[in-house]
Amino acid sequence: MSQKNETTILALALLLTVGIVGGGVWWFTNGSGFKIGNTIISNQETGSNPSLENRISFGEKTLTPGDISPAKKEGVQAIAAKSYDKAIANFTAALKLKPNDPEALIFLNNARIGSKSYTIMASVPFGTDPNISLEILRGIAQAQNQINRSGGVKGVPLKVGIANDDDKPEISKQIASSLVSNSEVLGVVGPNTSDSTLAAGTIYNSGQLVAISPTSTSVKISNFSRYVFRTVPSDFMAARSLANYMVKRLQKKNAVVFFNSQSNYSQSLKSEFVSSVSLEGGQVSSEFDLSKVDFSAAKSLEQATKQGAEVLMLAANTETLDKALQVVQINQKRLILLGGDDVYTVKTLEIGREQAAGMVVAVPWHIDSDPKSDFPQKSRQLWGGDVSWRSALSYDATVALIEALKRNPTRSGVQQALFSSDFSATGASGTIRFLASGDRNAPVQLVKIVPGSRSGTGYDFEPVR
Repeated sequence: MSQKNETTILALALLLTVGIVGGGVWWFTNGSGFKIGNTIISNQETGSNPSLENRISFGEKTLTPGDISPAKKEGVQAIAAKSYDKAIANFTAALKLKPNDPEALIFLNNARIGSKSYTIMASVPFGTDPNISLEILRGIAQAQNQINRSGGVKGVPLKVGIANDDDKPEISKQIASSLVSNSEVLGVVGPNTSDSTLAAGTIYNSGQLVAISPTSTSVKISNFSRYVFRTVPSDFMAARSLANYMVKRLQKKNAVVFFNSQSNYSQSLKSEFVSSVSLEGGQVSSEFDLSKVDFSAAKSLEQATKQGAEVLMLAANTETLDKALQVVQINQKRLILLGGDDVYTVKTLEIGREQAAGMVVAVPWHIDSDPKSDFPQKSRQLWGGDVSWRSALSYDATVALIEALKRNPTRSGVQQALFSSDFSATGASGTIRFLASGDRNAPVQLVKIVPGSRSGTGYDFEPVR
């Protein structure tokens, strides 16, 4: 990442996001159910769940919370009214105002599609984390835009639907059931969190519909289902890199870990880190649960110091990031800081500032990881700024589905293609291949918080050299 580090990516993504998050829910029914593309989904299929109907869109309503431009509002109304030429004009105008709005680009491409298309879905947490949702959708939108502008999947355009799962396992399961019952859906990108992926994965497995998560890292997902894949490396890879850096590079052998026992991701990263440190010849002397109601950052650090800890590892998830940042502030740079990819946010830079300087975080990708890749340049041209690792890995998940659709555009064909020993596709982060476990065997990148001007916070993430 050097001067174009991926913090910038996140900062720019967030800056770009401001103003595009929009509300205004537009949906319609026809008595028998609601419309997904050209398909009527019956109320029976969705369990007569109005809230579920409002969570899925191909353009007839916006799922992005907040205010939206009049042009985008008119665009969703036009799609709802099947006035596709008008929708195309409206979404084109909306993108001129907010060129980094992936939802508008997806809806624009959907409006351009005629009667025949191949359909995939994105399952993202718009209701609880719109910024992460937009990051994920940028990768999906870029892949859709790229394939459709080049003539489609062997001449057939790609249609993308968006589902808001709020990162809640139960809602993710309901959405999965709805998508499984819609025979037009040939693949899913998502869900975001490991908990939601594991929950929805049971439905995708029984319904034999492929889901590729770009962001779920829990080791429990390995060999979980022959229909659940991921383009992000597992926590095993991140933990191993962090443990190796701690023992070999820093020459430190005693660590404490802060984690959330209620999060599959956090539990997974913590456990893998403990094992990896032990294998490297070190030890984790204490584990502190950020989710406990009586958690005290000050008392935890006092105990850690008494036990001779030299390194503080933050395996926090999004819900416990605030508490983790309290630990960073109280630590006052006494213990060396390490972190997992959920710590990799602009919020960490904004709140942590000088106290977070020097923290090393494991992430799946950074924008300068492959000098030969044209993805960074193309994404900057499309969005007007750098994208995050979530966008890159979502792009890869979509590219993988597109490549599988080229081989056999059926649900079983997609699954068989992804498992095939000769399957490969070129993504933002290099060659995409899947192991028999559904995992992608890919390395992680260690980045460090350093003073810098690109993010606008005074601090940036830059790669560890």
